[in-house]
Amino acid sequence: MKWLHNLLKASTLTTALFIFQACYGTPQKPYWEIGEAPMTFSLVDRTSGAPLEGISIKAGISAGELPVEIGVTGADGRCSVSIPYERNTIGPALNFQDPDGNYMPKDTVLADLREREVLIELTPAE
Repeated sequence: MKWLHNLLKASTLTTALFIFQACYGTPQKPYWEIGEAPMTFSLVDRTSGAPLEGISIKAGISAGELPVEIGVTGADGRCSVSIPYERNTIGPALNFQDPDGNYMPKDTVLADLREREVLIELTPAE
């Protein structure tokens, strides 16, 4: 009789765990997970299409956060960086700025981190 009692206890526990799994699913990563997405930016002059060297790329996890420099474009106008992001937010805030002031700064928020090659056009300063 004791073995029957133990068998019923085990089956009841297994059933309860199965129902819990069916109702709540498998555990998910926390919504505040932070990571990095590799990305390459090509910065060009909006009017001539020429590549821009020495443009500072800054990024922050959200639009309200003060961005930090993550890269500078080379002679070909390209820069490969890792963009910080926080899951379930609007997207990382980016800032592109010419330290010499020849081009107007540009701010943007990335909506899709799956796009790995991004072309940014900067407008010459007046």
